[in-house]
Amino acid sequence: MRSPRIPRPAVSRLGIKLFAIILVVNVVISGLVFLAVSRSLDQGFIEYLDQTQTRRAETLAEGLAEEWASRGDWQWLRQSPRTWHRLVRRQLWPGDTPPPKGIEQRLGDPKDFVLHDANGLPVIGLPPDDDEQAAELRWLPIESGGQQVGMLGYRPPQQLMARMDRIFLSRQQRNLGIIVASLGLASLLLAGGLSWWLGRRTRGMARATRRLTEGDYSTRLAESGRDELSSLAHDFNVLAATLEASREARNRWVSDIAHELRTPLAVLRGEIEAMQDGIRSLDQDNLNSLAQEVGQLERLVADLRLLSQSDAGALEVQLAPLNLAESLASRLDEASGWLGDSGIHLEREIEGPAWIRGDTQRLRQLWNNLIDNTCAYTTIPGQLRVRLKEHQGQLRVTWEDSAPGVPDAELPRLTERLYRVEGSRNRASGGSGLGLSIAIALARAHGARMEATSSPLGGLCWTLTFPAIEDHPLREHAT
Repeated sequence: MRSPRIPRPAVSRLGIKLFAIILVVNVVISGLVFLAVSRSLDQGFIEYLDQTQTRRAETLAEGLAEEWASRGDWQWLRQSPRTWHRLVRRQLWPGDTPPPKGIEQRLGDPKDFVLHDANGLPVIGLPPDDDEQAAELRWLPIESGGQQVGMLGYRPPQQLMARMDRIFLSRQQRNLGIIVASLGLASLLLAGGLSWWLGRRTRGMARATRRLTEGDYSTRLAESGRDELSSLAHDFNVLAATLEASREARNRWVSDIAHELRTPLAVLRGEIEAMQDGIRSLDQDNLNSLAQEVGQLERLVADLRLLSQSDAGALEVQLAPLNLAESLASRLDEASGWLGDSGIHLEREIEGPAWIRGDTQRLRQLWNNLIDNTCAYTTIPGQLRVRLKEHQGQLRVTWEDSAPGVPDAELPRLTERLYRVEGSRNRASGGSGLGLSIAIALARAHGARMEATSSPLGGLCWTLTFPAIEDHPLREHAT
């Protein structure tokens, strides 16, 4: 069944958010830059112009004093206003110095200077009754031979700038408009690129996640780059692969359980029908055969129940201080007799005491499963070697048996439920395929690691590493 197609949104909401954020940030930055420039003009630049205008007024006052000394009066200026313009420009920009442009040229305009004689009568500029405009001027005395011969007035740059406010604001607004339009265009391009790139990847992830929730675990995302989105895509692929493997394992698990249950049930049904048809008699031997099949079913159900409890974290394990050396040695002592009768020679090297937190009954069940696995798969005559040693603050149990062995590629799968290796270790000589799964579940319940490697004896080597605790004084009680 094909999953329904997910409609792609025409506009990426994430792209819209990115566009709005970038645009607002750029406009705010441009506004702050404009305020900073305006403040610089209001303070630093006006102060510079004020100093420049004052120096030029002083220079012009000195030049007028020299002209007074050579001419003796101001009548020559009253009669020729053009002479005033030439005099101002000659004094402010002597020789071949070119006059400045822009605002500095406006500050040197002859119309912005006023000349009065010693009696306060105007020579060039304002009439004597224009007190309002005269109050706006700054005045410098003109002295010749220690005597004041006139007054030079000049306009401060603040007044000149006030006249130019409209032109200045118009230019600044135009410049600000250009800046904002450029930032808007840059924001549009940046947000468009980011929204396309990020929106494409997030939409792909959204579609893949939707397919994953619908059960399509074969979905994978492209992993490109080394950013967080690539890491997220990798984690998504790992999750999808894990879910796919879990589904396959679950399907195989159900199929194998059905197969395991079908065999003893088929035997029971066949024997019961044979008794009903009178082919087989209802005697003690036939009843014992039925009881064996029922016992096999009970063991299988008990094993399945234990594994389900382990998966749910509900496995009943009562941990208490326990001497691992005594637990292992006691079980091997019990099994040594019938192991020898079965043709398996037992060697052991157990160092003790070795204290852990464990459950006596569960550890006994663990040793039983390992013994059953050795007996089921070891070729007779065979060999079993068990060692217990302390290693770097941990207790290590090595369980080695003789041939046949297992290919290295199959070692990691030995503890899978109902898994059997084809060949020498197959179903013909083995059990249900749950013993090692139960063993590793019991080991994990004790905080131990259980790993399989090839044994020097030719078979398997199981290594169980338990966390050790310090010697406990209640040895007899714990064991």
